[in-house]
Amino acid sequence: MEQEILNRLQTQDELLQKIYISSEKTRKYFLWTFYATVALFVLPLVGLMIAIPALMSTLSGAYGL
Repeated sequence: MEQEILNRLQTQDELLQKIYISSEKTRKYFLWTFYATVALFVLPLVGLMIAIPALMSTLSGAYGL
């Protein structure tokens, strides 16, 4: 009886290790997805915040507004 309980505990421990490894891979995947989102969405928005005022200044100077 005691050996059966020990075997079950060992099996559960192995499964928990596999779940932990899988969850760490998922966490890293989400982290890199977040980095890609920042690089492909937020950085161009910051660039537009800088470029639009410069463009507006150039256009207003060209048309004498």
